[in-house]
Amino acid sequence: MDDGKATVKELQNEIAEFCTERDWDQFHNPKDLAIGVSTEAGELLELFRFKDAEGCKKLLSDPKGREDVCDELADVFYFVLRFAQMNNIDLSQALSSKLEKNRAKYPVEKSKGCSKKYNEY
Repeated sequence: MDDGKATVKELQNEIAEFCTERDWDQFHNPKDLAIGVSTEAGELLELFRFKDAEGCKKLLSDPKGREDVCDELADVFYFVLRFAQMNNIDLSQALSSKLEKNRAKYPVEKSKGCSKKYNEY
């Protein structure tokens, strides 16, 4: 399965089946899933610690480094999908809603080419 063919629902169903087979639903409450997102994001971040832009490019161009990044990114994605699946959150709708809010916070005329937070303009 690849990004061009998989749907969010299909990925959630695959994760749900994986977890059901292992009787893990009992461990997947909102708090622990949120901790999982944060923990795995920290592990992804750790791969880039103390690397400048060139070091990051080198990490991603190295087969083992890229595999490590992909594994950690997949772990983050797993927990995001699982959280949404367990709590009946439509990720596509949540993203669309958040983008609308961000369009209001970050109008193009103020934010284009600018890394400031919306309250710093």
